[in-house]
Amino acid sequence: MATGPAHRIRAGLVWAVVALVTVAPLLAAAASPLLEWREPVYVVAGFAGIVAMALLLVQPLLAAGALPGLAGRRGLRSHRYAGAAALVVVLVHVAGLWMTSPPDVIDALTFTAPTAFSAWGVIAMWALVIAALLAAFHRRTRLWHLAHRMLALVIAIASAAHALLIEGTMEPVSKVAACAVMVVATVAVVARVRIRAAGGMSR
Repeated sequence: MATGPAHRIRAGLVWAVVALVTVAPLLAAAASPLLEWREPVYVVAGFAGIVAMALLLVQPLLAAGALPGLAGRRGLRSHRYAGAAALVVVLVHVAGLWMTSPPDVIDALTFTAPTAFSAWGVIAMWALVIAALLAAFHRRTRLWHLAHRMLALVIAIASAAHALLIEGTMEPVSKVAACAVMVVATVAVVARVRIRAAGGMSR
């Protein structure tokens, strides 16, 4: 493994970009004037959703071993921990919204809410729950890997749609950037895994 100055600079740049894309939406949301009119529980629920998106952004990078210092087994272990953390903060997100307005959450869960972002959020949540269950009770067969990859795509796309359709405390530019990176990274990793699998079958 390379450990020279060029490698360290590259590793530092990678982590700087990841930190910027994940932290910028949080800082921008924290500066939103809309927070002055929100209840504390609602603010916590909202920021839990932003943290969940940040975790989902690094998930495919961890799975692919693309983050310096987190390759191989260490990356996969971090991938599992980040997935579990994402599930926890999503549950905090939903619980906080329930505490502020139970009817809105019921409408969202039953797909009767008048807002499109609610449906996308529920789709992402259930896909994340199913992915977590698969990870907890898995037998690593080809079908398991296929299901895991497809769920990752659903989670990324649905989460991005959910966030982009909401006009709230998140700053638009940082939100779009985070969503774009999350979707592109997930699609790239899934495509890379499929190509590798096809290559293995051809050999």
